[in-house]
Amino acid sequence: MHAEHLRDVRLGTVALGWFIAAAVTSLAVFAMIAVGLLMSDGTGGTAWGLLATAAGFFAGGWFAGWRACRAPILHAVAIGLFSLVLWVLANLVVGQAVGIHTWEVGAAYVAGLVLLQIVAAAIGGHLGSRDARRASAGAS
Repeated sequence: MHAEHLRDVRLGTVALGWFIAAAVTSLAVFAMIAVGLLMSDGTGGTAWGLLATAAGFFAGGWFAGWRACRAPILHAVAIGLFSLVLWVLANLVVGQAVGIHTWEVGAAYVAGLVLLQIVAAAIGGHLGSRDARRASAGAS
């Protein structure tokens, strides 16, 4: 077991891990829309949407853990918190300018979604970090 330290968290890896998580989540949603599991108007399919989110953040966490090789849990927490930062910025900057915002989403829903993102990214990060350590041990 490796100790995790805040100094091992790389902000660039967190941002790139979040971007990969968002891209994989979007790809999963588009695929689910294509096969009819989700509706394109956004109604229904909450479980499928949560599954897409979990898969995406697992992939982003795996990348962050593999890339950093250290502190996969702290990277996962940072990826989840980065989602909150971007959500607030999107609502403040873009949402206020065009009059569209998502502040009406309940706090319990947001907390649950961020927790899902953190847990999925942590599992992925742990596996990615383990895979990276195995690969480096096998190469030397």
